[in-house]
Amino acid sequence: MSLTETRPAPPGQPKHAPPPRAKFWLYRFDTKTVPYLLIAPFFLLFAIFGLFPIIFNAIVALRNWRLDEPDERGWAGFENFSRLLTDGDFWNALGNTFGIFVLSTVPQLLIALIIANLLNRKLRGTTWWRVGILLPYVTPVAASTLVFAMFFARDYGLANWFLSLVGFGNENPIDWRAAKWSSWIAIATMVNWKWIGYNALLYLSAMQSIPKDVYEASAVDGAGPWRQLWQITVPMIQPVILFTVVLSTIGGLQLFNEPMLFDENPASASGGSDGQFQTIAQLIYKVGWKDLNLGYAAAMSWALFLIILIVAAVNALATRRLGGDK
Repeated sequence: MSLTETRPAPPGQPKHAPPPRAKFWLYRFDTKTVPYLLIAPFFLLFAIFGLFPIIFNAIVALRNWRLDEPDERGWAGFENFSRLLTDGDFWNALGNTFGIFVLSTVPQLLIALIIANLLNRKLRGTTWWRVGILLPYVTPVAASTLVFAMFFARDYGLANWFLSLVGFGNENPIDWRAAKWSSWIAIATMVNWKWIGYNALLYLSAMQSIPKDVYEASAVDGAGPWRQLWQITVPMIQPVILFTVVLSTIGGLQLFNEPMLFDENPASASGGSDGQFQTIAQLIYKVGWKDLNLGYAAAMSWALFLIILIVAAVNALATRRLGGDK
């Protein structure tokens, strides 16, 4: 037997001796403590920049807090919240927010689903098509909104020029900022242009995980492309659809940049001359930093938070029911 050969352990003695006590505690520290130390920075940053502002905002919502009257701060209870029930500006902004939300979210997700279904087929230059539909998403909001503001200009905008080609608005061009319906359509168009490609790529990534055998079997049974989309693809990518519905709900009800930059006087945050496209996010900004009433603005933000939770829950439930889940 060579000197380097390992001798077998005597009978009754374990083959692997336990590690020394120091190594045992090092092993225990590495497996039990180190994981918590690695994730601790996230929770620390979330507590500072996420949890604390939420709690502080709730406290401000229950107080009289005006920046122009620092000596009159005091406890207000639910006075700021009760004021919302009779505030016409709040209900006007709420109606504008929901109107733009419906005009943007529903077409946005439907068009994204159809585009993803087309990109899931064998096309020439597939990579270029996928990169192309993502370009609006990476375009800065300020740049794209300013371009659309000129597109929807009253006198020399391309939108009115296209409508004039079919004989609409030749004598009286549409002032897209003047009425609710026209301003809602213009802002919803900006939102759809930016987010359709992003949602389409999410749907496409989910579609590519569906086995091709499912489509081949359905084709044998006589199912066409349209039927395959709604009876096979949509139910099988339901989790991604649910994710996009919730994400679009949160973003749509917090809409701020597009209506802010679409206004001819964005510094006022009034959403048009008569508040025809002012959203709740704009109103919160106006009340808090223009009117200097932080207490009332905080109450509005909490009301918006609760509205988003309710609408997101309803949309998630409706999406599950449409997908066949109970």
